[in-house]
Amino acid sequence: EGNTGGGTGMRAFGFKAGTGTASRVVSIGQDVFCVGVLVQANFARRDNLVVAGVPVGKEISDLQPIIHREFEKEGSILIAIATDAPLLPDQLKRIAKRAVLGVARTGGVSTNSSGDLFIAFSTAIPEPDGIRERWATLTNDEIDPLLAATPQATEEAIINALIAAKTMTGINGNTFYALPHDRLREILMKYNRLPGG
Repeated sequence: EGNTGGGTGMRAFGFKAGTGTASRVVSIGQDVFCVGVLVQANFARRDNLVVAGVPVGKEISDLQPIIHREFEKEGSILIAIATDAPLLPDQLKRIAKRAVLGVARTGGVSTNSSGDLFIAFSTAIPEPDGIRERWATLTNDEIDPLLAATPQATEEAIINALIAAKTMTGINGNTFYALPHDRLREILMKYNRLPGG
C-alpha cells in the first residue's frame, strides 16, 4: 500500500496518496463471501477530506503541496472490487456502482475533470457438468450484504492509501506531504471518534 508501484505518482486531497486496500467478509445464508477493494487514489481537494465523518481536510490547512508548475486538474480514482461470491455480470455492475458511495464518504465528489473508473469481478468458478459448465449464482434478493460491504471497504481503502503513503519529492522539487498520523489521531479524538477525546 501507499506510494509504491502504481501508487507512486498518486495524490489525493492535497496529500501524498497511492494504493490502498480493504476487505469485508459477509454471510449470505450458510455461505461466507469476501469483498476486496483495491484503489489507486488520485483525486479530490484538501478541504473535502472526511475521515470517520470528521472534516480532516479543513482541520489540516497547512502542509500544502509544493508545485513548481501549473498543476493539472483534480485527477481520477481507480477502484477494482473482487469477490468470491458467484455473481452475474449485471450484479457485478451493481456492486461496482456502490463504490461511489465509499468515495463520497471520504469527501470525494467526482468533479467535471474526474475520470473515475470502477470495475468489479468474481473469482467464483463454475462447476463442471459433463461438457457444460453449471453456474450457481446468488439471486438479486441475496446480494444486499455485498452491496453494503462495497462502500465500507472502498472508504477504508481510500483512507489506507493516504495513511500508507510517505511524503515524496519529485522532479523540479514538486512535493506532496503525507497525511500526518499524529495530527489525524488528535483530530479524531477532538471529534470523539477515538478514545481520549
